[in-house]
Amino acid sequence: MKTSRWSRGWVAVWALLGVLGTGLLPVQAAELVVAQIAPLSGVLASTGKQMVLGGQIYFDSVNAKGGVHGAKIKHLVLDDSYKVDETVRLTQEVLARSDVIALFGFAGTANVGKLLSDGILDAGGAALVAPYTGGEVLRNPFNSWIFHVRAGYADEAEHMVKQVTTLGMKRVAVMYQDDAFGKAGLAGVEAALASRKLKLAVVAPYERNTDKVEEAVRLINASDAQAVIMISVNRSTAAFAKRYREAGGGAQLYNISVVDPAELVKLAGLQNVHGLGISQVVPYPYSPNLAVVREYQAALKKYAPNEAVNYTSFEEYLGAKVLVEGLRRAGPNPTRAKVLKALESMERFDLGGTSVGYSASNRIGSRSVEVTVIGGSGRLMK
Repeated sequence: MKTSRWSRGWVAVWALLGVLGTGLLPVQAAELVVAQIAPLSGVLASTGKQMVLGGQIYFDSVNAKGGVHGAKIKHLVLDDSYKVDETVRLTQEVLARSDVIALFGFAGTANVGKLLSDGILDAGGAALVAPYTGGEVLRNPFNSWIFHVRAGYADEAEHMVKQVTTLGMKRVAVMYQDDAFGKAGLAGVEAALASRKLKLAVVAPYERNTDKVEEAVRLINASDAQAVIMISVNRSTAAFAKRYREAGGGAQLYNISVVDPAELVKLAGLQNVHGLGISQVVPYPYSPNLAVVREYQAALKKYAPNEAVNYTSFEEYLGAKVLVEGLRRAGPNPTRAKVLKALESMERFDLGGTSVGYSASNRIGSRSVEVTVIGGSGRLMK
């Protein structure tokens, strides 16, 4: 007996409904949730704001074009105030949610280090992309969860020490935050000096989450250092620069990449930070020489027109591009495991004039470093 087209069509419809009823047909996610825990209050609040901004403007631009495989990105942001215990608590909270498929843009060597040492990232099984830290403890020994976009503090320290010694300066002091972040940078400076058969003139710590740097100023002034490398955040860096200069300190000042020059000028006064060198781990975002810089500046103008170009927001913009590429490669129904594997497949990903690369045995996307200087107008100069 012949079957009519009409009856064959209904057979197909009923078969499709049967598959839907069994749940065997894949259902595309309505949204892709990525969680960012950042310091939106406390001593690192201005940095945290820029971190969130960089990711948000890229996610907004992707969503405006239809999202990833038709699903919109939901950017879930929580404030940890740069407190390790809060980072742990909030990370456990977001990883308990089945809809969160990746983590993005956390801050703090000690904060992220605690997630590793407590096995929280292992238990959660989600990739953490573009943390705002270069701590060596997060890179060595190798762990599979963290995908770094930036160079490490050891790379930054090597670059700064190379510049200092090339200029003939041999008496180098370090002012550092007394925690995992500061100690990671300190170790990098010590190693870079040791490779040149030099030792630190003096080491001066300060307490985390404070700007109590008076003792550091006293120690470094007494050492007659020619250069001071600071491993510190905005508020403590500004406090040190101001008090050191006011006390007559004349050494060349440097700081690792995590500070915002505009914030330093605001807090310390231009006269105290003019000439301060800052190592940078992403391309110069103020001149539109690269395609990705032009893209970032356009997105900033469109989605955050009142915000200025900033290294921190640009770094996290790049990180968001890496994460979204991972989501694309993971396919229309991504899981945490699929996203991790997709990121791992990005052996050389061109972000638009600068690239990152990952593999099964490498999670450090870039080792590029350059040093910028706060100029006479308060703006950064290359």
